[in-house]
Amino acid sequence: MENHGVEGYADLARDPTTNSILNVNRLEYEQYVARRAAKNEKNQKVQSIEDEVANMKSDIDEIKSLLRELINGSR
Repeated sequence: MENHGVEGYADLARDPTTNSILNVNRLEYEQYVARRAAKNEKNQKVQSIEDEVANMKSDIDEIKSLLRELINGSR
């Protein structure tokens, strides 16, 4: 099966079976995949930091609660 070129676009071709447009520029595709991977890694780092902050907040709330109990118990 041979793809047909898209007029005016050297890096695009049309699949005759599905009639879909395909990007035939391998370098551009690899750059897209690298950008997507970098974005996913950044999102994972942000999520990890958010989880750590939430855990720290929970720990601080627990410490505050224990300190209140300690102060109220010593009176």
